[in-house]
Amino acid sequence: MRFINISEHGEPEVMEIKEGQAPDPAKGEVLIRVCAAGVNRPDVMQRQGLYAPPPGASPILGLEVSGEVVATGNDVSAWSVADRVCALTNGGGYAEYVAVPAGQCLPVPAGLTVEEAAALPETFFTVWVNVFDRAGLKPGERFLVHGGGSGIGTTAIQMAKSMGSKVFTTAGSAEKCAACQRLGADVAVNYAEQDYVKVLKEATDGQGVDVILDMVGGDYVERNLELAAINGRIASISFLRGSRVEIDMMQILSKRLTVTGSTLRPRSAEAKAGIAQKLRTHIWPLIESGEIKPLIAARFPLADVVESHKLMESSKHIGKIILTVAD
Repeated sequence: MRFINISEHGEPEVMEIKEGQAPDPAKGEVLIRVCAAGVNRPDVMQRQGLYAPPPGASPILGLEVSGEVVATGNDVSAWSVADRVCALTNGGGYAEYVAVPAGQCLPVPAGLTVEEAAALPETFFTVWVNVFDRAGLKPGERFLVHGGGSGIGTTAIQMAKSMGSKVFTTAGSAEKCAACQRLGADVAVNYAEQDYVKVLKEATDGQGVDVILDMVGGDYVERNLELAAINGRIASISFLRGSRVEIDMMQILSKRLTVTGSTLRPRSAEAKAGIAQKLRTHIWPLIESGEIKPLIAARFPLADVVESHKLMESSKHIGKIILTVAD
C-alpha cells in the first residue's frame, strides 16, 4: 500500500509517500480500504515531534478515515466485507489501508458521501466526550466554543445547537464569524476586533456561560474563569497558546466551577466504542436528517499532504481538511 511516511520530525516537507505492507486485521479489528482521511491538529503535532502515538499504535499519521471494509479479524460480527464505514483510528489513517478496532467504526450516515464521512470521527468523538460527557451540557444552557471556524468549532456549534443550547463562539475574522452564525451560533465574536469577555457578558445579561470548550489555553484560561457562570464547566482539549498559566483560584471557589479536560487517543478501545454508540444513538440521526453536516474546507489528494498541513497550520480554513486516498 501507499502511505505517508515521516522521515524525521519537522516542517510539512518531512512527509512523503512510501510503499509498504498493508496491515492485517487483528482479533476484534476490521481492515478498511481508505477512501479519505481527515487532517487534524494532533497530526501536525505528531509530525513536529510534540505528540507521540501511544504504545502499540501505528506510527503513521491519521486519526480518522472513511472507506470500505475489506477484511475482518476474529470475533468481529458487527461489520462485514463491503460495509461502508467511517472510523476513529489509533493512527495509520494517511494510507490506502488501515486496521481499526471494530467498535471504533460507525456507518457512513445516509445522505453523506463516503468522502464526507471522513470529516466526522475525530471531531465528533472529541466534542461528545468533552462537551456532553465531561462538561454535561444540557438543553437551555449557554455554550461557548473558542475557534469556531475550526473542525472542532464547526462541529461543536452544530451539535450544541441541535441539542438545545444557546451557542456562542469566537473566531479570528468577519468571514469566520459569519460562517459560524450560518451553522447556528447565536453570537460570534471576532476576537481580533472585540473583547469577547465583555461582549458575551453583555449578551448573557452578566450571567456568563455555562459550558466552555477551549483549545487555545494561555491567556484564555484566566478569561474563561472570568466568563464562566455560577456552576460553570470549562473543558480544555488543547493549548495553542501554552499549557502553563497562572490563575486566580478564587474564581473557581466563588463560582463553584468545574475545570476539566481530556485527550482521546490514549483511551481504551472499550471507551472509544462506548462513545461511538452514543454518537450513533444521539447524533447520527441528526446527520441523516440534514440538521448536522460536516463543513469541509478543502480536499487534497494524498500526494499533496504537505499542502494540507500548511493550510492547517495557517488557520485560514473554515471547517475540516480532507485527504482523498481512493475513489
